[in-house]
Amino acid sequence: QVQLVESGGGLVQAGGSLRLSCAASGRTFSSYTMGWFRQAPGKEREFVASISWSGGNTDYADSVKGRFTISRDNAKSTVYLQMNSLKPEDTAVYYCAASRITSRWFPAYDDWGQGTQVTVSS
Repeated sequence: QVQLVESGGGLVQAGGSLRLSCAASGRTFSSYTMGWFRQAPGKEREFVASISWSGGNTDYADSVKGRFTISRDNAKSTVYLQMNSLKPEDTAVYYCAASRITSRWFPAYDDWGQGTQVTVSS
């Protein structure tokens, strides 16, 4: 189906910014909804944001709305997550994923990247 590779994670101070990238490869992926999820130690996987590659519609979790921006570059087969005003509670492993339907529920996503660590210091 679609192979996904995340990059751009790292260590940042509270209030800082970071941009994550997710590069996709495969014969067909332009019609997929792309989502970002995160999982912190001791917590369940959490929806962050999603974007329709064909329609450009976006959706955000309340916890990140106004701070994070999801975008796409179809020519580069890449989806981005721009994270501003980062908080320590944003610390987590961030995953990108692909789905054929629009959803905030992680079982709806068929293909997942390996994840990239984001650590926000206080």
